[in-house]
Amino acid sequence: MTVHNIYIFDRYGTLLYYYEWNRLKQSGITREEEAKLMYGMLFSIKSFVNKISPLDTKDGFLCYKTSKYSLHFFETPSSIKFVLTTDVGAQNVRQFLQQIYSQIYVEYAVKNPVWQNNKPIKSELFKSKLDAFVKQSPIFVSKAN
Repeated sequence: MTVHNIYIFDRYGTLLYYYEWNRLKQSGITREEEAKLMYGMLFSIKSFVNKISPLDTKDGFLCYKTSKYSLHFFETPSSIKFVLTTDVGAQNVRQFLQQIYSQIYVEYAVKNPVWQNNKPIKSELFKSKLDAFVKQSPIFVSKAN
């Protein structure tokens, strides 16, 4: 299984953090444009799922799969959104995203005294802890291997 990239958005759609590990194809647009497209798509999918679902959807939209990759979504009670793309075989990704939130985001972004809410995360410590956390997980496999 392979982790491709991660996006972290605030409640207003501001891209707080982006990182990629095994992304083989680039979008051909700027990171800012790509982030806006991603957030807009998430907004639309969440709305669609909530309106069309025949069942009460407590968690709403969680993921979608294509023939090439899966996109996994986790939203916190404070509306911080985590988006992780993986290969289609990745499992237990929702739990993994919850761990990224509680063990990495809260510990190394929220508790960082110099971090400003709703501003991009620039901390090297956050970056290194997230990178190490993802690389040690069972869903991470480098394409270089």
